[in-house]
Amino acid sequence: MLTESSRQQDFPSLAGRVYLNTSAEGIPPTSVLESLAQYGQDKLLGMDGRLLHAKRYEDVKVKTAKFFGLSASDIGLCSCSSEAYNLAFAALRLKEGDEVVINDLDFPAGATPWLVPGSSATVKVWRNRDGVLDAKDLASLLSPNTKFVNTSLVSFYNGFRIDLDEVSQTVRANSPAMLGVDVTQALGRHELNLQGADLIVSSTHKWLLASHGGGLVGVNPERADEWTVPVGGWLNLENAFDESRFAGVQPKKGAASFSVGMPNYSVIYAIDAALDYIDSIGVAEIDASTQELVMLCREGVAALPVELLGPRHPKNSSAIIAFRHPDFELINEALHDEAIHVMAHAGRIRVSIHGYNTRADIERFLYCLENALQIAN
Repeated sequence: MLTESSRQQDFPSLAGRVYLNTSAEGIPPTSVLESLAQYGQDKLLGMDGRLLHAKRYEDVKVKTAKFFGLSASDIGLCSCSSEAYNLAFAALRLKEGDEVVINDLDFPAGATPWLVPGSSATVKVWRNRDGVLDAKDLASLLSPNTKFVNTSLVSFYNGFRIDLDEVSQTVRANSPAMLGVDVTQALGRHELNLQGADLIVSSTHKWLLASHGGGLVGVNPERADEWTVPVGGWLNLENAFDESRFAGVQPKKGAASFSVGMPNYSVIYAIDAALDYIDSIGVAEIDASTQELVMLCREGVAALPVELLGPRHPKNSSAIIAFRHPDFELINEALHDEAIHVMAHAGRIRVSIHGYNTRADIERFLYCLENALQIAN
């Protein structure tokens, strides 16, 4: 995808190291850092700079909508996926007898808001079988009382990628529930077809290659009334500065209600540049250029004395490869000593491959992993 020259120019911090941890932290291209600097210059203008900030804000909504398959008016911006899901919790107005379905391969942001003390809903867990989520198991959990089903498009835990069409059809056939999809581990890395989703959520500091402090929200316009967040603020309100506010506030509908206060404009500048960078290359091109690397890595890891986690079928695979080993911390330390960066957590090691990775990165990782396993064993 990148030439050696363009890789050095866009990602100079990758020189001399093998970075395979994008599913935790993406490495921003230089254009994102330049955009952050531009935010600083625009902020120096005071209120005149606010007009430039607002332009970027609207640009990000337009560009995000293109990735999500929505319109700009269907996009909301907040601070992170956790905030988005807690606002979604407020919008759902769950009551006794309502049911929510989550799964055990999901990141806590999308799985825990419904589990807090005081939540009236019954939470059901769609459990994986050998690292795979089967839609038949989901169907058995659904009922006329199911209010909401949430899942990640790609699991942070083991890289399992759901068949969103199958999941959406299963939800529609067995319940009146709305479907939420967290695309944090896919946005900027895999092509998205999100027509079956009612709520779309993403953080911005991973595969998108932007920065912390951003949360992207997409709302199916047909369900905007149901995704209207009943909270105070100002940007999310129709009558924030009207005298009528003292009689009662009127939240904006749908996605706009997720933007409750002053936007984090510095992050918006970063997101704007990151969306431009990803779009200039093309997600399809990123995915195609890395397929060989993902296969090489998966086959190389599978040949070693580790327990490979996650999907076996290609349709459910992603850019994340995870495996388990009793001495995972020792292995991680040995890899880090060789300037190889992966994620080691909760008994597993997770490898993630983005467009800035090379075949030499994967070969170096596999060579050092084999040596580390020999030491551990």
